Amino acid sequence: MQQISTMLMKLFQRARLEKPGQIDPRAVEFTLSLLIAMYDRSGTGYVKTRSAAAALISLSGDTLLAKYRALFQFYAVPDGKETLITRSALRSLLTDLNQIPAIVGEGCTLSCVEIAIHDCFHGVLSAAVVEEKFLSWLRSEPAVLLWLPTCYRLSATEMVSHQARCR
Repeated sequence: MQQISTMLMKLFQRARLEKPGQIDPRAVEFTLSLLIAMYDRSGTGYVKTRSAAAALISLSGDTLLAKYRALFQFYAVPDGKETLITRSALRSLLTDLNQIPAIVGEGCTLSCVEIAIHDCFHGVLSAAVVEEKFLSWLRSEPAVLLWLPTCYRLSATEMVSHQARCR
């Protein structure tokens, strides 16, 4: 928890420099509380750094493609000249990300995760997939992660203003 708290302090200090006055002074406390609620339900005082990073990546203001690439890099393993994501790593990623909608009672079952893994590896003979296959699968908006592009679209429209006037 101490490592994650320190990481969050540095992250929000940088954000305050980039966007003065827009970052709540309690952002570290709020974010840490959210991460604990999602990933430490039994109160052990331990949250995996990778799980916390996955949540921060997916909740960031970055583009969907940038989020997808970052998630791949975080969970994939190097294999010679290329980087691959295995079924096991994809299961970990989906399980970690599923904790985000679960915190508001919208998580899916373990079978949802297994169906998603099966879909991602459909037609793949090897034990792992390359980044392009992974990205292609994510672009198809699998049900287990449908909340992610939906949240992105909602946040992207927050800043849209139209010059139309209603009567």
